[in-house]
Amino acid sequence: MTDLTDLVLAVVLAAAAAGAAFLLRDPRRLPTGAGAVTSPSSSVSVVVPARNEEATLPLLLASLRGLAHPVLEVVVVDDDSDDATTAVARAGGALVVRAPAPPPGWTGKAWACHHGVRAAAGDLLLFLDADTVLAPDALHGLLEMHERHGGLVSVQPFHRVVRPYEQLSAYFNAMSTLASAAFTRRPVAAPMAFGPCLITSRDDYERAGGHAAVRGEILDDVRLAAAYDRAGLPVRCALGGRSVSMRSYPGGLRQLADGWTKNFASGASAAAPGPAVAAGLWISAHHAIAVGTLLAVVEASTGAGAALSVGSPVLWFVAWICSAAQLRSILRRLGTFRWWTWALFPVPLLAFDLVFARSVARTLVRRSVSWRGREVRLGAADGREEAPRC
Repeated sequence: MTDLTDLVLAVVLAAAAAGAAFLLRDPRRLPTGAGAVTSPSSSVSVVVPARNEEATLPLLLASLRGLAHPVLEVVVVDDDSDDATTAVARAGGALVVRAPAPPPGWTGKAWACHHGVRAAAGDLLLFLDADTVLAPDALHGLLEMHERHGGLVSVQPFHRVVRPYEQLSAYFNAMSTLASAAFTRRPVAAPMAFGPCLITSRDDYERAGGHAAVRGEILDDVRLAAAYDRAGLPVRCALGGRSVSMRSYPGGLRQLADGWTKNFASGASAAAPGPAVAAGLWISAHHAIAVGTLLAVVEASTGAGAALSVGSPVLWFVAWICSAAQLRSILRRLGTFRWWTWALFPVPLLAFDLVFARSVARTLVRRSVSWRGREVRLGAADGREEAPRC
């Protein structure tokens, strides 16, 4: 009976790992800029929505000045900042546009992007979050990919993980990548996009309805991809690799928790069913391995807990090693995560559980989330924002 139990558990855990491997079997990366491109970089307007980004803008603007081929302009939209965002943007050579208060039914970021497009002159629009950084040849790669596919091209940046608390984002990054199924050669039917880096032509942007089509959405990037799909326009995603990087949530543990609380439960509901189930089974297997190994250690060291244990200790120890190795393989593609995030995976897994529970409570029960001093209401069709909180 013990051998049969071990066999069943091994098959289930192996199936969960295989599902994750299938979703990331051949991820696309942004081209390195070696291909031929006919679209001139001088027709590209960069639009950066910025709310209290004085600390992050200098790196972005410096990277834009260092591009191998300069863009037409950089438009920074100051979304009611109360720090030195405007001064920093102007010092970095950007055209600064001060966005008025969002009209009813608009989220701040969607309104800032909409306002930035109205001020931009380029035929191609490159939307960047203020915490992104581009390598010198990144624009060439973005233009190459857009020229090849058209529509909306989205890049998930490579995450620069600096401080220890930032390592707790490991499972959020892994789950969002797996559940999106957006980086395989044959993407799923439900299109996905990632807001930190988007490039599109102005014509396609207007054909899809632009940010006005997603004015009240908390997940404006995902809904923008759906708007392009409804307009019959392609949506393609790639991993940033060495070309596009970002540092998420440098403002502390509270900012990290608020950011993932804002995004994750809503993102889980927007994912296609097949990849969402596969990603859910994968992370459920990690929970089972963490608990099974803990019980095996307790039983081996104290003799207690035998009634709760299922499966042999050898099975759980082998499963721990295999799961840690696969998690390491996934995280190496997504960011500079340290060894302990995969070797001691129950630590970031617990952080995932706590923040995900908070996200579900705020999204499904309270129907509002907080981000950058604003309370965003999740209503019927709009995500109305309340005034900034003190």
